[in-house]
Amino acid sequence: MKQSLFTLCLVLTLTACSSAPEKKEQLTEKQYYEDAQAAMDNNRFLLAIEKLQSLESRYPFGRYADQAQLELVYSYYRTIDFESAAVTAERFIRLHPDHSDLDYAYYMKGLASYSVDRGLVERFIPTDFSERDMGAARESFDDFNRLINRFPKSRYAEDARQRMIYLRNLMAAYELKAALFYMSRGAYIAAAKRSTFIVENYDRTPSLADALAVMTKAYLELGLTDLASSSEQTLAYNFPQHKELSSGKLRYTPRSQKKTTLLNAVTFGLFD
Repeated sequence: MKQSLFTLCLVLTLTACSSAPEKKEQLTEKQYYEDAQAAMDNNRFLLAIEKLQSLESRYPFGRYADQAQLELVYSYYRTIDFESAAVTAERFIRLHPDHSDLDYAYYMKGLASYSVDRGLVERFIPTDFSERDMGAARESFDDFNRLINRFPKSRYAEDARQRMIYLRNLMAAYELKAALFYMSRGAYIAAAKRSTFIVENYDRTPSLADALAVMTKAYLELGLTDLASSSEQTLAYNFPQHKELSSGKLRYTPRSQKKTTLLNAVTFGLFD
């Protein structure tokens, strides 16, 4: 009886030992960081993100915490998780306003902000981004602008300036497409406003000349001959070789002066 009781106790003890959860060894802060660096060196950015997140959660005030946040921004960007990259970069900017690598955080925030609405496929298939909503482009422009204003001599400043030129041209092209759309629909006041906005805010962009042409046409349609003449002269003076000019005059006849054809009448102005 005693032997049976002893055997039962021994079995229960062994069973309890075998079912006890095995404690996972926790790495040191340095080990997490070095593992993340090794993963990044081998382009294993998902693993790097896992290690950096673990480091940040376990050692939020450690020696490598600040650098881990910057590495996390880059790793998110490389995995095309642009939204997480932008959020993490903004968080770093907010928490470390005097950090020595703050210019890098601004730069990565600008890159991520502009890329946030781009998918994987669009990186390989040509897309006209001037037809997209410009919210992300404007945010990216502001991020690069903050970088240049605060760190004009940063090693990222020149690249940021070039990207700002591209973004500015893109935003101007977006406004021009809107102005042309309104012209095609007979919304001449809206077309005039959009083209005026380009002239006032996006000078020295490729869209400026076409905006002046649209502005002239819209004013002609509205019967504002003085304003039309002024914008036409501005176009002829600054862009004498514009495709729609002939001897300094815009080749355009307002719709109100055009003869209505049978096809135009039957299709309610959609054709002819």
